[in-house]
Amino acid sequence: MTFEYKDIVVAVDGSETAEVAFKKAIDIANRNEAKLILSHVVDTRAFATVEAYDRSLAIRAEKYATELLNDYQQKAEDAGIKDVVVDIEYGSPKVKIAKDVAPKYKADLIICGATGLSTMERFFIGSVSEHITRYASCDVLVVRPDQKED
Repeated sequence: MTFEYKDIVVAVDGSETAEVAFKKAIDIANRNEAKLILSHVVDTRAFATVEAYDRSLAIRAEKYATELLNDYQQKAEDAGIKDVVVDIEYGSPKVKIAKDVAPKYKADLIICGATGLSTMERFFIGSVSEHITRYASCDVLVVRPDQKED
């Protein structure tokens, strides 16, 4: 069995754990000379009711996603990744990454950060990384944030 990956999706949202996942994705993509798909899902559930009062919220979320992905794309290219794709999706991140993004790009690996949710939040809404791990049809690497030494 070989552990070569050619099409790697990394889920990024601007968080600290997503940054760690991105750095790990760079390392793996470079070692495998793989395509790196940078994916950000604008969670439309988060602002569906608020948007009735503030229509600019969706525009700001899309602008943030575009700037975030452009920044990550530049970093990936600077790190030597030759084939970088950016992908903005809309909906539930835990559903879109596993069921839409990865199949769309025929990904053989998804890399995502471990959740920072509390136990109660995970009970009610479930973690994104847990859902991706459960429903993805390819390998999934869940990256934990850097451990700080005491």
